[in-house]
Amino acid sequence: METRAFLDYLKNQPGYQGQMVYLHTLPPRPPRYGELDRPLPPPLATLLEKRRLMPLYSHQAGALNNLRQGHNVVVATPSASGKTLCYNLAALEAVVTEKGSRVLYLFPTKALGQDQMRALRELACPELLQQEEIAAFDGDTPVEERAAIKKRARAILTNPDMLHLGILPNHASWARFLRHLRYVVVDEAHAYKG
Repeated sequence: METRAFLDYLKNQPGYQGQMVYLHTLPPRPPRYGELDRPLPPPLATLLEKRRLMPLYSHQAGALNNLRQGHNVVVATPSASGKTLCYNLAALEAVVTEKGSRVLYLFPTKALGQDQMRALRELACPELLQQEEIAAFDGDTPVEERAAIKKRARAILTNPDMLHLGILPNHASWARFLRHLRYVVVDEAHAYKG
């Protein structure tokens, strides 16, 4: 359904009448691409080319350039602009170039974490990582699978509750993962309090 037809439909719904008082359509802008300070590792570059994710947008290249220099990075761009690739690029580059490196992803909800796990697996598997190297560790993770996840996962997706209740208090059993932790990704940072 095109935008105008959808808005007309909404305007005619009970409860929406008179609520929309102004509509402004922004024209599309041409994409702005960025350059990396140094090339991506060949397996990652090949994967991105294959998935048609190249060239990188300016915010993606800028984020990776800054992360490579050891800076913390916060990315705030519109929806569907490729923010997720900013952190996945850094994470995947680390697992390709740094033996044993690990990445911890924090999402405000289990549902978002599960969605992002599927997307990361779709992007990275099997060319860069095996399915079992990307795992969710949350309240729904079966107890009998948790030890294996700690041992084999290179990317763990979790939420603040599980981080504070299940990971940090048990840091001794997470020593192998934490010792090789390269990145901590905090997605939807504006959603957190405290």
